[in-house]
Amino acid sequence: MAERLTAREAVALVTDDFAPVAVPAGRPDPLGWPGYDASRARAAERTGEDESVLYGTATVGGRPCVLAVFEFGFLGGSLGRSAGDRLVDAFAEAGARRLPLVSLVATGGSRMQEGMIALTQLQRVAAAAVRLRAAGVPHVTVLRDPSTGGGWATVGAGADVVLALPGAQVAFAGSRVRPARADPAAYTAEDQFRHGHVDAIVPPDGLRGTLALWLRLLTPGDPSDRPAPPPRALGGRSLPGSGWDAVRQARDERRPRAGAYLDAYFDVRATVGGDRAGGADAGVECGFGVHDGRVVAYAAQLGGATRPAGFRTVARLVRLADRLGTPVLTLIDTPGAANDAEAERAGAGPAIAEAFTAIAEARTPVTSLLVGEGGSGGALALAAPGNTWVTPDAYFSVIAPELAAQILKRPPSEVPSTADGLRLRPQDLVDLGVVRGIVGHGEAPSVR
Repeated sequence: MAERLTAREAVALVTDDFAPVAVPAGRPDPLGWPGYDASRARAAERTGEDESVLYGTATVGGRPCVLAVFEFGFLGGSLGRSAGDRLVDAFAEAGARRLPLVSLVATGGSRMQEGMIALTQLQRVAAAAVRLRAAGVPHVTVLRDPSTGGGWATVGAGADVVLALPGAQVAFAGSRVRPARADPAAYTAEDQFRHGHVDAIVPPDGLRGTLALWLRLLTPGDPSDRPAPPPRALGGRSLPGSGWDAVRQARDERRPRAGAYLDAYFDVRATVGGDRAGGADAGVECGFGVHDGRVVAYAAQLGGATRPAGFRTVARLVRLADRLGTPVLTLIDTPGAANDAEAERAGAGPAIAEAFTAIAEARTPVTSLLVGEGGSGGALALAAPGNTWVTPDAYFSVIAPELAAQILKRPPSEVPSTADGLRLRPQDLVDLGVVRGIVGHGEAPSVR
């Protein structure tokens, strides 16, 4: 169980300074609930706050933002009309100032004493979040203990980047309404992370630095239509002589992988994890980083078969970058999409379609580099039409040569000649117009 921080303790943990907005304390009692006014008065005396939410402007690691913070000690951090007003105002203030919104969530859900008036605050918050997204302003949330109910399902889960403190309860179902035999692990930040709903678990002593980095990465400053340059080739390989040579070079375990390209390309980076639909794919890394002083979003296949959650995470990353006006770099390296029964049940086809669609509809420039295997549609789904490059030790093919030979009823001895016929070498891809050019070791990209 995580330590339960008060609102002011949470603010002190992450901010350099905080200037709360003075808001007259509301005294709503739409249901005439017996003792409600007295409960509010006791909560105010106990916490020093006049409502479960406070907001204002702040700096985190020297970076300005609008901060909204929940006080769990005030009626369980619950949402009523007055708290809803403050959240809506915080979203509006962030949009008007074009400052990122940071929310520090700790809530048990909607306030029972205000009935449906309390529940409808979720609609108001959702509408405020839509307006903030339309303005191209990011929202980063930190989930404290507990983050449950409607506060998790709107403010928390609706953020662009979701961070959580270790051990925090994170769930739609609060502790008093869960099934008696429910697995307690399912209601933790760690389990939400494993299933793709939380981007990172961050210990308290690292939270300020992590937030400051995300504020840097999500506010690129000067969005432009200039694409990110493709990385330079690593490894010093020469162009392959045959199609089968190209396949063997791409499959060589000593070949530089996407992780090495990311390390060389970015000065600093942070990852987003999970597809927000119950899945996370360890074979795909997505995030934002700084290259040559400029923020670039990235999605990288790490060499294995890409699972549906990976494609959905790529789509999520591209759409967020597009909304913020941040250029995107994709690194392609996969033998293909996962095709086992579990992948099919998880929606392999729809997930691949989602990745294709996200790149096709992106207004921000997308640059792609094929760094290894380019297996069929699972690889092409990450490729930018008209701005895809290739390294000397990579190949792109409609299907693996072995499978192509099987389909064509050729013996295994004809796999190498089948690879030649597929014209999958880097130089073939340039000649066919599939890629824009070959990046050379230690050289700037040039069009052949």
